[in-house]
This record gives sequence, C-alpha cells and structure tokens, in this order.
Amino acid sequence: MFAALTGIGLSAAAGLNAYIPFLVVALLDRFTTLVSLPVGYEWMSSWWAIGVGAVLLLAELVLDKVPVVDSANDAVQTFIRPASGGLIFAATSAAADLEASSWVQAHPWVSVLAGILVAGLVHTGKAAARPVVNATTAGLGAPVVSAAEDGVSVGLSLIAVLVPVLVLLVLAAAVWGFVALRRRRRRAARTGDGLAG
Repeated sequence: MFAALTGIGLSAAAGLNAYIPFLVVALLDRFTTLVSLPVGYEWMSSWWAIGVGAVLLLAELVLDKVPVVDSANDAVQTFIRPASGGLIFAATSAAADLEASSWVQAHPWVSVLAGILVAGLVHTGKAAARPVVNATTAGLGAPVVSAAEDGVSVGLSLIAVLVPVLVLLVLAAAVWGFVALRRRRRRAARTGDGLAG
C-alpha cells in the first residue's frame, strides 16, 4: 500500500517536472538510508545520472518560465514526463521488499504502466492549462505558475517518500480544486451566456 502511494506521488510530481522526483529519489538513495534503490535501478543514484538530471532540471527551470517556449517544452516533455513517472514508480515499487507480491514481481510492467498513466494525466493537465495562463495573463503568469508547479513537485516528491499516506490528501485536494474550478467556469459561462441572450 505505501509503495503504491509513494509511486503515485512521485509519478504525479514527475508529471509536473520530470527531473525533480528523479533527483529526490537519486539523492536520497545516494546520501541517506530513506531510499534504497533495488538491483537494476541503482544507476539512478550514480554521479553521472545525478549530473545529467541536474543539467536537465536547470534547463527545465529556465525553459518552463518563458511564455510560448513553455508550451514547446511541454510538447517535448509529453514523452519524458510519463517515462520518468513510469521509471520512478517501478523503482520505488521494486524497492518495497515488504510489500512486493509474487504477482507484482512477475508483472513489473504494471508498476511502469501505472507511473506512466499518473504522470501522463498530470502532464496533460499542465500542458493544457499553460496556454490558457499565458493568454489570460499576457505571458506574465508563466513564471509564477511554473515556480508553483516546481514547488508542488518538490513538496509532493518529499511527501511521497517521507509520509506516503499524505499523498492521498494531496491528490484529494488537487481533484477537489480541479472540480471546483470547472464548476466555477461553467457557472461563469452560463451567467455570461444568459447576459448575452
């Protein structure tokens, strides 16, 4: 159960920024005992993987804050963020020896697919929202929203590793916020339509 929550939280964080949860897991494995990557995934905490991840994170931090460039970056990240989510979900699921069932061990693709789906859903929402933010704020909202997404990615990554049960609360709050926003927009659209008629 906790391994799945950790995987879901890290994959959701990867949907916002592919490199933050990767580096959180890699650095925690390298420097602490909080994360212990299993055989086959230990390369993630190698110096070269951490170095490449850090360079890619720096590029992402810059590109994602520039209006219009952020949308092009999101198009490229359409493949990278879900792949990162799948990798991280699989690595953390495989690391959970206490929760590993023989079925999960015989079907490791299930963890990869779950991570891809979670990260893909979050990425799709992010990529769809960003052009709207840019259009409604004349591009001024891009750096603010991007910084908020990065902060959520860091926070969610740490929560997923340190207190996985809180992932449920974070995701429930995100779904509630999304539903409330859609209702508000529908209400505003109806009110606008009624005034136009």
